[in-house]
Amino acid sequence: MKFYLGGLGNYYSDWNIISKAVVEADKLGFDGVLIPDHYMWGEMGGSRRQDSYSTLESWTALTWLAAKTSNIKLGTLVTPLTLRPPGVLAKMLSTLDVLSNGRVVLGCGAGWSKVEFDGYSKWDEAGVRLSKAEEALKFIIELWTKDKVDFKGRFYSADGAVLEPKPVQKPYPQLLFGGTGKRMLSITGKYADIFYFPPWGGGSLEEAKKIVYGSAEKLSRRDKVNYMAGTMGMGPPDNTVKVEAALKNGATYYLSAFPRGEKYFSAMKQFTEEVIPSFK
Repeated sequence: MKFYLGGLGNYYSDWNIISKAVVEADKLGFDGVLIPDHYMWGEMGGSRRQDSYSTLESWTALTWLAAKTSNIKLGTLVTPLTLRPPGVLAKMLSTLDVLSNGRVVLGCGAGWSKVEFDGYSKWDEAGVRLSKAEEALKFIIELWTKDKVDFKGRFYSADGAVLEPKPVQKPYPQLLFGGTGKRMLSITGKYADIFYFPPWGGGSLEEAKKIVYGSAEKLSRRDKVNYMAGTMGMGPPDNTVKVEAALKNGATYYLSAFPRGEKYFSAMKQFTEEVIPSFK
């Protein structure tokens, strides 16, 4: 099982603990770290904080962290694929994958924060957001894998686009999905390397798995979709019982978060010493 660190956020006021936690996680042997990718948090979670619009640009922060770490994978949970021009996002991540020697994980989402899209992009109704996100991903994949791209889609187009250097990871960086809607779950099965089912979206995990794996099987890629269990937020410390339950439920990835405070780093160290070795 691979272990990822979560629960860090991307708030500017938290940068001190975010940066220290990622560097420490790399030293302790975590396989990856995931942070959210939002400029302006909307009505979900972040709006409860007074500084909910004071955020770090996540991919820039991850690039800084790449220079401070050696092995840990660096990714998002998740990036709204249409917030930035997808060609620019593809170039950013290819650059980071090269500079980090193949450590990028792209979290793929359609976006949910209306205030963020109103401020930095264009807000569309849910069906259009999903269509745009899938088309953006197709465009990104072509840029990562083809020498020259002529792309003519419903929302995006390119004439003779060349993206060099290509990502180190082949055929391209890992794709992680964390949506809950039926259509997003179907898209997940088509593209995902890692599938995370967040606890707040409603519905059942088993039903979500049926949709994801059913979609993957149609493309003969069922064995390529890995399930990630665990929590994005800061709850009670994870333990062997929780990880064992995740393993029995088919997880090959586990997302851990630790309560903030003076015992944060000792809890992380204890987890790597007492829990992780039993599942490697």
